[in-house]
Amino acid sequence: MDPECSQLLPALCSVLADPRQPVADDTCLEKLLDWFKTITEAGSSLLLLQENPCLLGLLCHVLKPQDLSPRVLAFSLRLAGMLAAQEDCFQYLQGDSSLFVASAAGQLLVHILGLSLQGAAEGHPGLQTGDWPVCAQKIVSHIEESLRSAATPQITQALNVLTTTFGHCHNPWTQVLWVRLSPLVACLLEKDPVPAAHSLVDLLLSVARSSVLSSSSCGLWETLAQTLSHLSPTQAGPLALGILKLQECPQALRAQAFAVLLQPLTCVLEATAQAPGLLDSLDGTGGASVTVDTLLPSKAACVGLLCRTLAHLELLQPLPQRPSPWPQAPLLGATVTILRLCSGLATPTSDAGGHLCAFLVGCVRVQRAALDFLGTLSQGTGPRELVTRVFAVLLEYLTSPDSSPTVLKKAFQATFRWLQSSPETPGCSDLDPHAQLFLRELLPVLPKRLCSPCWEVRDSGLEFLTQMIGHWGGQAGFRRALLASEVPELTEQLLRDPESYVRASAVAAMGQLSSQGLRVTPASPEHPGGRQKSLLAELLRILSTDSEGFPRRAVMHVFTQWLRDGHADVAGDTERFVARVLQVASQDLDWEVRAQGLELALVFLEQTLGRPSSHCPYAVTPPVAAPPSPLAQALRPLCRVQLFEFAFRALFDCDRPVAQKSCDLLLFLRAQTASYSGPQGSGSVPEVASVEAALQRWQAGDQGQPLGYLEPEVVVAVLRSMDLEGLRGVLAESSDRVEKSPQSLLQDMLATVGALGEDEADCY
Repeated sequence: MDPECSQLLPALCSVLADPRQPVADDTCLEKLLDWFKTITEAGSSLLLLQENPCLLGLLCHVLKPQDLSPRVLAFSLRLAGMLAAQEDCFQYLQGDSSLFVASAAGQLLVHILGLSLQGAAEGHPGLQTGDWPVCAQKIVSHIEESLRSAATPQITQALNVLTTTFGHCHNPWTQVLWVRLSPLVACLLEKDPVPAAHSLVDLLLSVARSSVLSSSSCGLWETLAQTLSHLSPTQAGPLALGILKLQECPQALRAQAFAVLLQPLTCVLEATAQAPGLLDSLDGTGGASVTVDTLLPSKAACVGLLCRTLAHLELLQPLPQRPSPWPQAPLLGATVTILRLCSGLATPTSDAGGHLCAFLVGCVRVQRAALDFLGTLSQGTGPRELVTRVFAVLLEYLTSPDSSPTVLKKAFQATFRWLQSSPETPGCSDLDPHAQLFLRELLPVLPKRLCSPCWEVRDSGLEFLTQMIGHWGGQAGFRRALLASEVPELTEQLLRDPESYVRASAVAAMGQLSSQGLRVTPASPEHPGGRQKSLLAELLRILSTDSEGFPRRAVMHVFTQWLRDGHADVAGDTERFVARVLQVASQDLDWEVRAQGLELALVFLEQTLGRPSSHCPYAVTPPVAAPPSPLAQALRPLCRVQLFEFAFRALFDCDRPVAQKSCDLLLFLRAQTASYSGPQGSGSVPEVASVEAALQRWQAGDQGQPLGYLEPEVVVAVLRSMDLEGLRGVLAESSDRVEKSPQSLLQDMLATVGALGEDEADCY
């Protein structure tokens, strides 16, 4: 421990022991526990505690703030070892009112348990718990007492400590611990209801993921199977998902878990009299038949269980260890049916179906979850008739006036994913005929959404349009359909929308439309009277005058992409374009705009020098042999657009991401000019000293005086004289590295109670 911290600890413990002093807040105490755990990880915890008995009092205060003074004394008297002290610590942990402190203290306890078993149990893996050190035995005994308790909070604390233990400790002694405690864990399943079910599931999955325990014959798989049978459907869902995500697991247990996960959807298909083939596919997973009334007894239970089930299946679908065969068709059928029940379009044929419809109609939560899962299912294939039903239900949601803004957003996202997955016509990259038919029905709907009084709807429509243009903007069928609609004109009008998010999305969409040549021009046969305005001028207006940052950021992204792609509006006079954009971006108050300006500068630099940067921006590339004259000539366009002034100013930007990006750019440029054989020293060019003096003033905060035009030789000399690597290291350091130190933490806690002198407080 630092001498400074050792000097502060006694004063802090005295303050904490004084009931008249206010107690530090939970955040400080939590950080203090983390610091203590870090110290013990160094392996010198016993020596530390012997030299600093007040530290145990401090830990004791964190775990039980009440009646502190006697506890400080008790811990000091137990310095012969940490053994008895840990028993008290664990008891105090149960009653702590702060979840943050209790969690941190529980992690500390697990760490102490692991330390106490280092050497003894690891050297003799066959040792039983009775042969463990006294400290470990006392901790295990108290866990046993807590598991036998009738109080759910005590059971929860014990399960949480065990979850952390098996999650972080993978030594042979954990198998001995599980063998001893697993019967008590299994006994929890005999209670009705099962106490602390969430914590029990976390523990069992933590044990199942342990490389030591999952490969041993310790009854783990049997316990998991029993737990799946005893928990309610809502409680069993996370356990079933966790089992199915395991890399190693008995096939029978996987089948049981999948059946548990699919039960709610099986009930939906059963209640709505779906095709027998679909129902048989899900029934064949091995689960017992459960009626709708049992599984979905109320609206709250129905909505909650369906949302969780759909979310779990969405997480499971893309995993390589998902069940095989994957029941794609019945899952599609069930999801489409749920969406139709929610929209009121389904016609139930049974009492159970009527109950489901009453529960789900208009339920936004289930609609969102079902649309998310439907989008995920686009990664698989399905029968043509089911895919047709998918597009039909999506179109229903996109056209319905009852669809909420969030549901519409999900419907747009799912629609794009299904269009992406549509098979392409052989020999053609265009959409398949079914998707083209769907698109022709969808495009007349899009203008209505772009004119919606709800800004979220307008925004979602623009995002969908941007995705579609980016993916199919070059395909003839899509181009014809889009140009025949009002969408391009409406999109351009939304550049002046009153909502900044919509303006930003309109900027992105117009950037794509222009890049693909989809803006309406006088030459467009579909709109012979169309009038073309300068989109470049309009976007520059937004960049210069828009009061919100989102549209300005969007403009910078569009301009960067245009420069990268050689857009016609940029290629005509690239230098003028870059100079104007950098001039505006340099004065922007939004740091992301300035950072994107540096990205645009890097693209221009690469194009000018003809050398794309490496994946690591500041990696030094081998010098390229080139005579000095051509390289100096290549640098002149960069000088004319005042790229270097922009980058040098950004180097001392008050926002660190901007300064870091500028440093990377200048390091890349210096590497590219390494072969330049012009003036080598800062004194060989008279202007260099003037530039360096200006940079020093900028670094000090005075950035009023511009540099003006810089000759290439001056730029190269300044780059070679700067310690860019050192600056990069400084920028990489956390600005709060000092304020987060243990000394600073102790000073802050003492300062809150006035125990430091006026000049000693760590103010930051």
